[in-house]
Amino acid sequence: MHPSPTDTYKRHIDYLRLSITDRCNLRCIYCMPQEGVPKLSHDEVLRYEEILRLADIAIAMGIRKIRITGGEPLVRRDVIHLCTRIAQLPGIESLTLTTNARLLAEHAERLHQAGVQRINISLDTLNPQKYARITRCDCFHEVWRGIEIAQRIGFHPIKLNVVAMRGINDDEIEGLGALTKHHPFHVRFIEHMPVRSDPDAGQGLFLASDEILQRLRPLGPLWEVESRNSNGPARHYQLAGAVGKIGIISPISH
Repeated sequence: MHPSPTDTYKRHIDYLRLSITDRCNLRCIYCMPQEGVPKLSHDEVLRYEEILRLADIAIAMGIRKIRITGGEPLVRRDVIHLCTRIAQLPGIESLTLTTNARLLAEHAERLHQAGVQRINISLDTLNPQKYARITRCDCFHEVWRGIEIAQRIGFHPIKLNVVAMRGINDDEIEGLGALTKHHPFHVRFIEHMPVRSDPDAGQGLFLASDEILQRLRPLGPLWEVESRNSNGPARHYQLAGAVGKIGIISPISH
């Protein structure tokens, strides 16, 4: 088995993210304008056989973990077949899917059978009205149903990615963190970053990681913990007695 490659800081690189589509069925305010963005032509998107070839080459070079992303990967036709093929590649140890979960309820069982082990889900609020404001889609309940089904089926861990935004969902940081007390979720708070196409659109939304941590303090002591098998950007914490974990991703302030 080929050892994983290292970067200039001697960190082992065993993880590859594969974006299989630029299409998305939401219009999140921090991600794209309401009218959407220009779509790639069919010829500009990798075919599944090309994606499989890339994954096979990466595994031969020492990559052990692959994450399927988009856009929203579940909008691409035959994504279950792709996941099945990737999961069968010799040498792969972990296959993860990143999704907004709008279509997860109908796909979760087949994804699990295909060999997907972990699910990362974008979820910025637990308030249905606020969810509609952030995503421009009144579909919170179908998203939450998908999360519940994924948990019941046995995906582990289920990571909930929360973009923390001042004046929008900063009043929910404590409530979102509290999910980890009784659910085996990894709730990860991410600092808001401006969209490259419109850097002024998110002015005033930024919330630094130190303030995010401060807003979690009412939940009780937060113990910093190591996350096994993780070389990602998050710092990990856990509340006393909690079954889940809290992560902080700070691309701006740290």
